[in-house]
Amino acid sequence: MPEEVITASQTVAYPEEASREMIEAGVFYGRKKSKTNPKMKPYVLTNRGGIEIINLAKTSEGLEKALAFLREKVQKGALVLLVGMQPAAEEEIMRLARKFEMPYVTNRWAGGTITNFKIVSKRIEYFKKLRSDFASDALLKYTKKERLMLEKEMNRLKELFGGLEHLTKEPDVLIAIDPNLHSTAVREANRLKIPVIALANVDSDPDLIDYLVSGNDNARKSIQWFLGKVEGAIDEGMKLKVVAAARHAEEAAEAAKEVLVAAKENHGK
Repeated sequence: MPEEVITASQTVAYPEEASREMIEAGVFYGRKKSKTNPKMKPYVLTNRGGIEIINLAKTSEGLEKALAFLREKVQKGALVLLVGMQPAAEEEIMRLARKFEMPYVTNRWAGGTITNFKIVSKRIEYFKKLRSDFASDALLKYTKKERLMLEKEMNRLKELFGGLEHLTKEPDVLIAIDPNLHSTAVREANRLKIPVIALANVDSDPDLIDYLVSGNDNARKSIQWFLGKVEGAIDEGMKLKVVAAARHAEEAAEAAKEVLVAAKENHGK
């Protein structure tokens, strides 16, 4: 699709700087009209050459709500699970997750990852133990054949749980790139009433997503744009968390001081 599909006159209603970023990232590219979910019609601006053009004003509005929610949850210590299994998302998802020590899925979603967390968590712990044992040569007591079998098992578990080392409990928020591709993860989150934030194209079902950011969920630049905004919100939330903790510590110290002073005064009487 030619880049001139969206012109300056068509973006007058959008926040200027935000619209420029989104246009450069190709966020406005939708799907073919035949693939559009009827519920997503409010997110469509127009159709060009059989391709739906996403309304960037709606994208900006959804993004603002999603980031405000995410920032608040992170400030309160929420555990965020990042999901992006398409090649265009994998590298950025991993970078973001490792930066903030958050769990992520980029290979394959194991059914029951969050709905059957008690069982899955045991498999994650077993994977972590195997990996630790191999790193420390703790398995040298086994025969070569036994070690090969254990290594094979470790690699199998790595494919399933390699990014979930920090999933210490059911997540408080799930962030997905393309909810259609990750329908199992989204439905598990829905079942447990875990809020879902998603970059979703016009073929998605908005009823399954709590905080929908309408946009191209297939192109690398668009995904990087979205995850860049997510990264900023997480950063801000963590900084606010530190500030709040420091303030709480100061207030606690001040309260303890007042109690001590009052106790001394009472003792003097």
